[in-house]
Amino acid sequence: MMNNTAQNDHACNRHPSPLDRAAPSREGAAGPMQLNGPDPEVQAQKTRRRFTAKYKLQILAEADSCSQQGEIGALLRREGLYSSNLTLWRKQRKEGTLNGVAQKRGRKPAQNKQEQKRIAELERENAKLRDRLKKAETIIDVQKKISKILEPLQDPNENNDTSSC
Repeated sequence: MMNNTAQNDHACNRHPSPLDRAAPSREGAAGPMQLNGPDPEVQAQKTRRRFTAKYKLQILAEADSCSQQGEIGALLRREGLYSSNLTLWRKQRKEGTLNGVAQKRGRKPAQNKQEQKRIAELERENAKLRDRLKKAETIIDVQKKISKILEPLQDPNENNDTSSC
């Protein structure tokens, strides 16, 4: 059997496990410790806020109606906004982009399938015609060059004889 001092020495030299050293929770020592997963009150990543055009126009109207000092600041604090939001939204209102409420973000809707087929067909035809035009221009250039090369070799009397036939 071990004596008491040997047992105490053995207990003191023991390395504590990570579970023994858990950080205290918000509820203090009396509250339950959460070892599984993150704190449910803390969001992993805050989602980005999106403002509708209607909301932007409403806030701009409220900001424009503010007449006393500090009212705009109170409005911004109440809504959780920055002054740069107002600046950007005023610029958008001036440009008229806030009036296009029906304008949606993202890809444009696809055209009619028949239209797409017709466009693809016309583009192929256009490419073929360009190719034929390029070949024809090359042939014409070659004919001009051959004509210039052969011009001094032609007998001037030959032209007159062929015209009398």
